[in-house]
Amino acid sequence: MDNLQNVIAGFEVVLEPTNLLYCLVGVLIGMLIGVLPGLGPAATIAILLPLTYGVEPVTAIIMLAGIFYGAQYGGTITSVLLRLPGEASSVVTVLDGHALARQGKAGTALGIAAVGSFIGGTVAIVGLTFLAPLVASFALDFGPPEYAALALLGILLVSTIASGARVKALIAAALGLLLATVGRDAFTGTERFTFGSLDLADGIDFVPVAMGLFGLGEILYNLEERHRAVHAPGKVTNVWPSRSELRESSGAVTRGSVLGFFLGILPGGGATIASMAAYAAEKKRAKDPSRFGKGAIEGVAGPETANNAAATSSFIPLLTLGIPANATMALMFGALLIQGITPGPQLVDQHPDLFWGVVNSMYIGNVLLLIMSIPLVGVFVRILRVRAAILAPITALITMIGAYTINNSVFDVLLVVVFGAVGYLMKKFGFEPGPLVLAFVLGSLLEESVRRSLLLFGGDPSGFVTRPISATLLVLFVVVAVWPLVQSVRRRRPASAPTPDREEASV
Repeated sequence: MDNLQNVIAGFEVVLEPTNLLYCLVGVLIGMLIGVLPGLGPAATIAILLPLTYGVEPVTAIIMLAGIFYGAQYGGTITSVLLRLPGEASSVVTVLDGHALARQGKAGTALGIAAVGSFIGGTVAIVGLTFLAPLVASFALDFGPPEYAALALLGILLVSTIASGARVKALIAAALGLLLATVGRDAFTGTERFTFGSLDLADGIDFVPVAMGLFGLGEILYNLEERHRAVHAPGKVTNVWPSRSELRESSGAVTRGSVLGFFLGILPGGGATIASMAAYAAEKKRAKDPSRFGKGAIEGVAGPETANNAAATSSFIPLLTLGIPANATMALMFGALLIQGITPGPQLVDQHPDLFWGVVNSMYIGNVLLLIMSIPLVGVFVRILRVRAAILAPITALITMIGAYTINNSVFDVLLVVVFGAVGYLMKKFGFEPGPLVLAFVLGSLLEESVRRSLLLFGGDPSGFVTRPISATLLVLFVVVAVWPLVQSVRRRRPASAPTPDREEASV
């Protein structure tokens, strides 16, 4: 009964005119930045973080959440019409979405994507409504050893599951852990890696790091890369799919909803991994896999459903455990801390208005996405024609002004410039900034939890394996760390070991 009352109270919070307006604004901005190639939700949220200072916490997080799941559909529009993914999670949609557009079925592809996105998002919200309070109540048993093991597992998962080379992801995560140690030691007060600078004595603030890596770094990289000509999009007709197409894609939508929901919960999973996994699953179970890449409707329905489901379910570990599942959730974590709210097991009880307000805003946001997605296609395609040379300086100026207004500090602006250069170089040389940011966020939690645990155990590290939850998490850590080595050994064994038949033939 208490949960039901909280859910109803959450709808009362969302239906306040201000919160409804910010939900609409967030969804619109999300769709827009999903359309613009390169400028993803992480970069946009990083740039807008300073603007949330003067807004109520519930209102701010509702808007930022709308940006995140709105971007998942926005990226579909350019993937289908222009063969240009606006968002990383829409990369696989290009394969069959654009093939459908060339066959004159662009409207069908966009319609299926809209329906799948709505269903996947709604299924994940229902799961979030029922599962998140259970996870939060279970997480109340977490102490320093459990949080230490969870943070360690989270960093490893992000580094190994992240797109790109694993070694580079691990290097980025190690750099993030190093940056997290800058400043005064929380236990002894000793200054570490400050080089005598008073500005670094309190540590490096999360916001300049995020704004530099995702904001300025993305702008610089996209200015260099965005020299490709954008082809004129075809006409969008017959937006609503036929009954046979809906029937044909229903299985893919169902599987994408379930797969996306569970992959979104995992640290390092998120919308991009979910969309790729859903596409692979549909192609593997298809009777005729050769149809994929040539306009298979399941190749659009599965990934688009999965990425929206994953975007929503990734809020579960953030809100209930205080563990961000991906880079965008790390920015959400920072936004909550800025508002004076610490995500974790106590959030459901201490701030039920924020928790249920954000969860229930997603129901309304998904409906708004479904209603607005098709009519606004023409508007978004026109925006694509605005030159990057015009958009980039405006975005960079907003980023710098926002960085200064955090603490009215020129040092913060310098940090943004430094991390902007780092972000640009990372992207240029194939290093993803996501593992760095997540390790930076989780680094402080990991260090404090490990040291508190050792104080609790009297300096005996074996105490970590005597507690059931921390021991289970450490076993998972070992499995995740060792599994890639096992796979590589399996791949090499058939090539190196001669078969008995070949030996007999040679004799």
